[in-house]
Amino acid sequence: QVQLVESGGGLVQPGDSLRLSCAASGSIVSIITMAWYRQAPGKERELVARITPDGKTNYADSVMGRFTISRDNAKNTVDLQMNSLKPDDTAVYYCVTIEWTGYGWGQGTQVTVSS
Repeated sequence: QVQLVESGGGLVQPGDSLRLSCAASGSIVSIITMAWYRQAPGKERELVARITPDGKTNYADSVMGRFTISRDNAKNTVDLQMNSLKPDDTAVYYCVTIEWTGYGWGQGTQVTVSS
């Protein structure tokens, strides 16, 4: 299994920006689909963004136009740039690998958006 470590979370005000980063082991970022999920209190985990090995991306409707997923194959990292943050974006954000054997999850990083 690939090891994933998320970083970059924190407490920000509405309208602010954050950049989350996911460091992956095994030089796997360029080979498999990577994704960011999030889970807010009282809510089920939901897909935020996804990127395939050939660079195709998908986003949840709630973050479209505000969030951008990207990867750096040389550094084995996947980032999530989050702009115009809203209180509803408050959640634990998880980096996820998607392989034929199943999904792999990081430990998560807390994002809190509050005035």
